[in-house]
Amino acid sequence: MRFFRFFAAAIYLVLACLPLAKGGEGMWLPMLLKELNEGEMQAMGMKMSAEDIYSVNQGSLKDAIVSFGGTCTGEVISSQGLVLTNHHCGFGQIQNHSTVEQNFLQDGFWAMKKSDELANPGLFVTFLVRMEDVTEMALTGVTDDMVPRDRQSAIDKNLNQIRQSTVREPYQEVSIRPFYRGNQYYLFVTQTYRDVRLVGAPPSSIGKFGEDTDNWVWPRHTGDFSLFRIYAGKDGLPAEYSENNVPLQSEHHLPISLDGVSEGDFTLVFGYPGRTDEYLSASAMSQRVEVLNPIRIKIRDKSLAILGEAMRKDPLARLQYASKQRRIANSWKKWIGEDLGVKTVGAINKRKEMEAEFKKRLAANPEWQGKYGKLLPKLDALYKELEPLAVSRDYISEISSRNIELLQLVNTLRGFQSAYKRSGIEAIERRKDRLVAYLEDFYKDYRPEPDKQIFAELMAIYYHEVNPAHVSTFVVDQFTFTGKDFDAFANAVYEKSMLTKGDLVLSAVNDNLEKFMTGLEGDFAYQIGADMMAVAERDVFQPASKIEEEIQWLEQQYMQALLVVFPERRFYPDANSTLRVTYGKVEGYQPNDTLKYGYQTYLDGVAAKYIPGDYEFDVPARLLELEKKKDFGPYGQDGKMPVCFIGSNHTSGGNSGSPAIDAYGNLIGLNFDRAWEGTMSDINYDPSICRNIMVDIRYVLFVVDKFAGAGHLVEEMTLVHPKKK
Repeated sequence: MRFFRFFAAAIYLVLACLPLAKGGEGMWLPMLLKELNEGEMQAMGMKMSAEDIYSVNQGSLKDAIVSFGGTCTGEVISSQGLVLTNHHCGFGQIQNHSTVEQNFLQDGFWAMKKSDELANPGLFVTFLVRMEDVTEMALTGVTDDMVPRDRQSAIDKNLNQIRQSTVREPYQEVSIRPFYRGNQYYLFVTQTYRDVRLVGAPPSSIGKFGEDTDNWVWPRHTGDFSLFRIYAGKDGLPAEYSENNVPLQSEHHLPISLDGVSEGDFTLVFGYPGRTDEYLSASAMSQRVEVLNPIRIKIRDKSLAILGEAMRKDPLARLQYASKQRRIANSWKKWIGEDLGVKTVGAINKRKEMEAEFKKRLAANPEWQGKYGKLLPKLDALYKELEPLAVSRDYISEISSRNIELLQLVNTLRGFQSAYKRSGIEAIERRKDRLVAYLEDFYKDYRPEPDKQIFAELMAIYYHEVNPAHVSTFVVDQFTFTGKDFDAFANAVYEKSMLTKGDLVLSAVNDNLEKFMTGLEGDFAYQIGADMMAVAERDVFQPASKIEEEIQWLEQQYMQALLVVFPERRFYPDANSTLRVTYGKVEGYQPNDTLKYGYQTYLDGVAAKYIPGDYEFDVPARLLELEKKKDFGPYGQDGKMPVCFIGSNHTSGGNSGSPAIDAYGNLIGLNFDRAWEGTMSDINYDPSICRNIMVDIRYVLFVVDKFAGAGHLVEEMTLVHPKKK
């Protein structure tokens, strides 16, 4: 316990005394900005104080920031609970309200009065009320000689006691998250609102302009935004949906700057980044980018080609698969960019150089050598042992859990089947509403034909490329019975299975649930998917998990070692879906010797990319008309309409929808992407090429006001001119 107490205190002391780090890198805890970051931020041009950003005693920027749906970020931009987030963050809700006859994805949606706003069951937003360092209490009774399981058991007991003793309101929640690989713990008190209504969204031709081709790419011309409103009970507290609810009046809403951005302007991005792994060993980084990413990319190449063809041929297929296709494509292209970025800057070699310096310092200090000397060799050995299992796991997971929808359905039904075998039909009856809701949602957008094509392509990979020791012999036998023809195999599975026929499945579940459950194991597709996963769980997933438990324990110790051995360096905690601040500047970049990119794009670039009828680059005639007439209202600049800009803020998944805030605390943009080469920032931030991409807030206002004619929404907002002070 003595070491952990010392460690928790040392983080503050060491970091506070360090030289200022380069702007841009880091995802910082807002409650620590005063001690660690305020001076640097102000030296970069920030005019605010740390208290203006995070305060528990008065309204501050953090009171305008929400976790949107648990996966994105949003910000309150009016005194009436209006929330701005990305189009792709609200995409599922927009899609759910769309039909072929009333297609909000295609045509956009704008509520001209509050009664027109659309409810979204299941959607929620969460505010942070306060955070606290509870490391000392969390590590009470924990000693250096504890084995990992005993250590975690002791910590879990402590965390449970902390949660129970935390002072909070009845409508607030408490969570505790580990930081620095479990060497530090913070408590979060939050407040969640579950009546969140759709207010406005541009057509996808604006909100997703450039779609696949421009995804993760700069220059960008995408109006990636949507608008929602938070409703509360008449007392201002969280309440379930009711027509009697009223718009939320939050502690703070972000004023909006109409002055635009210039090269070198200070930028602050405030949001909920999902997950980063900035302190991977060189062997772990190498495995990720040189071994595993290529497997994932190859598999998604196949499925995306089939989905793209289906979507181009059929408008209904395009509507049904829009969200699924984007989800698959987003990670696919991100992994390609991550690999490219790591190679461009030589990140693996740089990590090896750091590890060589680490070993050198250990050798010069006998105490450090004794405590930390075996960490890297052990990690390298464990990653080598993990690799064949990780390869099979990624093949099987991509095939069975992420790209073939029929097998995804089987995996879900296996959970219900397991409960049925364990606890009988009563357990399933209690879950029937959930099962029916899942099946209705699944079949609403399910098309067997393209899924069957994907099945044929990916099962060929399963048969030929997965380690034979990790392949289901039942699946191989069934494939052999069809003459080793993957198309014939796919036809047999999809024709014989009831699970490809949604109306029959739903009818069976509603008519006689127990008969459905008892007959499920006889379904051909269920047999295929269930045996694939059973073999994988036994021979791949479980042994891989055991190795990863050892890796996690060593990485926790390695994180300790880095902080001790490199006292002159500033280490920020990895992202873990908690509220973070990242700061940088508006600036272009040069990815190689032949390309140099500026920091801003304009609407004339949209016109230049315009391709009539193309699903990526078609745009509404009205947008082109406004551009041709230069009818930009108060939102244009020097006869041009700004669309997007880039900065050096360190962002990740989960930062989608995060506000880009200027030096004074005003909203200047909406974060939605990263430049392709900079997607490696999840494992290696490099200031030369890591850039985040933001919609210029003036383009958002232009689309709302001039394009959509929803100026009443702009009238809710607080518009300012900070540069004219």
